[in-house]
Amino acid sequence: MHFVDAKGILNNNGMNIYRGCTHGCIYCDSRSLCYQFTHPFEDIEVKQNAPELLEKALSSKRKKCMIGTGSMSDPYMHCEKDLRLTRRCLEIIYAHGFGAAVQTKSDRILDDIDLLEKINRDTKCVVQMTLTTYDDGLCKLIEPNVCNTKRRIGVLEEMQKRGIPTVVWLTPILPFINDTEENIMAILNECARVGVKGIICFGMGLTLRDGDREYYYAALDRHFPGLKERYIAAFGNSYEVPSPDSKRLWKLFKDFCNGQGIISDAEKCFEYMREFPENKNQISIFDLDG
Repeated sequence: MHFVDAKGILNNNGMNIYRGCTHGCIYCDSRSLCYQFTHPFEDIEVKQNAPELLEKALSSKRKKCMIGTGSMSDPYMHCEKDLRLTRRCLEIIYAHGFGAAVQTKSDRILDDIDLLEKINRDTKCVVQMTLTTYDDGLCKLIEPNVCNTKRRIGVLEEMQKRGIPTVVWLTPILPFINDTEENIMAILNECARVGVKGIICFGMGLTLRDGDREYYYAALDRHFPGLKERYIAAFGNSYEVPSPDSKRLWKLFKDFCNGQGIISDAEKCFEYMREFPENKNQISIFDLDG
């Protein structure tokens, strides 16, 4: 872990307080060479002045909006337990009357559920949780340093109890690993049970870029001997790596979401998360006594 003073914090109303990750997910696209990391991925770059930058940025904004975090690096990595930079930024978001959309894989987000509830009460807060496999043993192999899927579902359930809307990222689906009807349906059934607003899925497969591909293939050699050769034979160096069963699984996904009233179109999910409730706390004159 090393500390830097960043020049800015918001990009299209999104922020990444940390750079790099310690969750160890074998498929992580953020490892790709195109992101030009100049330090080891697990050596977390901490933007120590993020709260000050955010305070300045929100103070100068004329229009309230949703502020997102977690698109590139999880805001609730191990270092957040001690540094609490994500919480400080959420406090600033709350103080200035903005909304928050937080994406994570970690149950550490429960440490801030009181603050998330306050934001959602006054404006809007959406918690996004990534789910890939319902099998705890497999989860430990592909996402080794973060809580398992059942614990993440427990987080979604806690958010539901507080009235905080949730969105699930059902991604990636790894060919020959978690691309089964049993896995997909187990996750979808839990999503329906805990009342998620939407599910973001970009297809039944994953993407591999230079840098990410090498890390992923090394993990396949460690945990799934012979599978790397199967990938190379089936996909070569393709960016898009679809499950051979992708069409059937995609239909299962869409049919289930349509039947449950869950948003399954990714862009509509993003629209929902970007939408700021302008008049949530305005009191109508017709609500006043007398």
